[in-house]
Amino acid sequence: MIRSPAPAPNRPDTLLRQAALPALILVAIVVTVVVPQFFPADGGPTGLDSALEGHIHSALDGHRWLYSVLVAPSNNTIIIPVQLLAAAWFAYRRRWWSAGFMILGPEFAILVNSFALKPFWDRQLHHYLAYPSGHTVQLIAVVTALALVSESVRARVTIVVVTVVLLPAVLVGMVGLGYHHPTDVLGGTTAAVALVTAAYLPFRAVALTRTRQPRQ
Repeated sequence: MIRSPAPAPNRPDTLLRQAALPALILVAIVVTVVVPQFFPADGGPTGLDSALEGHIHSALDGHRWLYSVLVAPSNNTIIIPVQLLAAAWFAYRRRWWSAGFMILGPEFAILVNSFALKPFWDRQLHHYLAYPSGHTVQLIAVVTALALVSESVRARVTIVVVTVVLLPAVLVGMVGLGYHHPTDVLGGTTAAVALVTAAYLPFRAVALTRTRQPRQ
């Protein structure tokens, strides 16, 4: 008779993280849903959007090249290689579930945003649906997935700090180039966090179950 191994004791940081994730999902969903309630009937800029956009354009329109630099972290040419390199790193370390989630988690968020959230809120900007921002969802989805599967608390803190620094710069770049309103970026951030974290919970549960199964 093969006995199942006793479960390893949970570390305090793991317990805290487990308790925090459902709350994080809830807060992110609430923000994503509440922000569109302030959109004008025509889907145009809110008062906050207009104020921020006015400050950005008045300060930086004389150096428009800077907008392209600031928005660069959200471009496919940067964020997709980061995603693939992270997945390759986890695969190299034989952390197959983490490698798989680095690919599947962000893609799940991107698909839900593109085919469900954007059409649902139907905020038109130029010739496309702007809310939640697709570029922002992709960037934050990859960052969130990386933070969730990272084992080190220091690594997670570093990822969060770098993102907090980069995101306002990306917002300025997107607004300056006319890609999005600031509230599109806010909604893209919270939507990505909610979707990726929600996908991570069952993914983690299955991974833990599979890795704890005794070998025959």
